[in-house]
Amino acid sequence: MWARVDGRRSFELGTADAMRTRLNRLVLSGRKTASTGLLAVYAEEAEGVEYPGGTPALLDEQGAAVALIEVTRVALMPFDEVTWEHVEAEGEGHASVDEWRAGHRRYWDHVGTPVDDRTMVVCVGFRLIEGSGMSDTAGSAA
Repeated sequence: MWARVDGRRSFELGTADAMRTRLNRLVLSGRKTASTGLLAVYAEEAEGVEYPGGTPALLDEQGAAVALIEVTRVALMPFDEVTWEHVEAEGEGHASVDEWRAGHRRYWDHVGTPVDDRTMVVCVGFRLIEGSGMSDTAGSAA
């Protein structure tokens, strides 16, 4: 089960290190309004997928809330069907869907959950409701 903050479900991006700090900064700057997760991870954690209107707490690498987001859309699809619109909304500077796929494959390989084209993913769109005073500057995506 995922962490809860003040009774709210949590939303964590990337790994709990500099990657999460960079991704959170993109959210707080308004550049990142989407994320992609593996459906299998939801099942392993006994969590349902997000739903439009949900308001999870965005967590930093120490597990503290840095923002409140509102889920605006959720779509389940095979990895190879993720659209350019979703990739662009992730706000990480990918030049193409193929580049995005390669980067996500590297990430998921690195964390021990390799994917193939038919792996089911959860594409979540969101908007920032309120955030902390984290810096608006964000490094380029890896």
